Amino acid sequence: MSKNFKIICLLIMIGIILSVAVNLNIGFLKLTFSDYIASDSVNSQIAQLRMNRVLAMLLAGISIPTSGFLLQEYFQNPLAGPSVLGITSVASLSVAFYIFFAQDFVLPEFLQNSFLSISAIAGSLMLMFILLAFSGRFQDKSFLIIFGFLISALAGAVVSILQFYAENQSLKNYILWSFGANNQVSTNQIWVLTLIVIVGLLISFKAIKPLIGNSLGTSYAQSLGVNLNRLKLFVIVASSLLSASVTAFLGPILFIGIVVPHFSRMIFNPAKLWQQWILNMLLGIFIMEFFSIVSETSQFPLNVITSLFGIPVILMMMLHKRTV
Repeated sequence: MSKNFKIICLLIMIGIILSVAVNLNIGFLKLTFSDYIASDSVNSQIAQLRMNRVLAMLLAGISIPTSGFLLQEYFQNPLAGPSVLGITSVASLSVAFYIFFAQDFVLPEFLQNSFLSISAIAGSLMLMFILLAFSGRFQDKSFLIIFGFLISALAGAVVSILQFYAENQSLKNYILWSFGANNQVSTNQIWVLTLIVIVGLLISFKAIKPLIGNSLGTSYAQSLGVNLNRLKLFVIVASSLLSASVTAFLGPILFIGIVVPHFSRMIFNPAKLWQQWILNMLLGIFIMEFFSIVSETSQFPLNVITSLFGIPVILMMMLHKRTV
């Protein structure tokens, strides 16, 4: 690795450590170090909630930028993100079905708190298999993007219909979930999210080397022995798992999957994909921890903050691309 890359990583890691320290000390109560290490402390439960918040943002910072990075490199489109294939929209639709119709079913108590997350992951995985079934018919990558946009539009329309006929409490619950709740993730959910993220990262690792060949062109990649069908499978499965798991537990976190890879390419050589992947994860963790601090201090929902940050950046990206 080059010296410049090591310096960039070091600076970002220092920023991560500082943001984590600030994040752990934000709240109505001032906690001490013993509150975080002693289980019998009076404030140990509050300390655990803050630890879960920090870990949730760390996992989101790894997952969403990695998903966006894979999609952008595969489609060779800097505006591609986790929502480009409709993954986030279908996860939201699955959660909407659960919230709006859950009162009609009697679920065991141990399922009531986790079924919302299970429904989001199940919906996204179902879309993943549909995409895999249709991807063989789309030789042009742009058709798969159009298919994803159509799925997103359809899911949004169905959610609007459900909201129109929903009861007040169900509608309120869905809106609160859609804002993004980084401070309501339990320890068990953190373990489940960690397991899914690890699986997604392992698949992502297998996709990086073929992506390097794919970036040189389809014909050249095939001459190098790159299995394009397997690469497509890796990208779709990894991006689905990573983005769906975060959406399930934290709500839809928008635009981070597009913006973070863009920043990573700005600060280091975009042709070096292994380094770009590492930068995406480090920069994603720092940005998500920072947004968590802003969310806790301002009391604004996390999704609102990411949108206020992401939309201007994407507009500038589009204007810059048009003027180049």
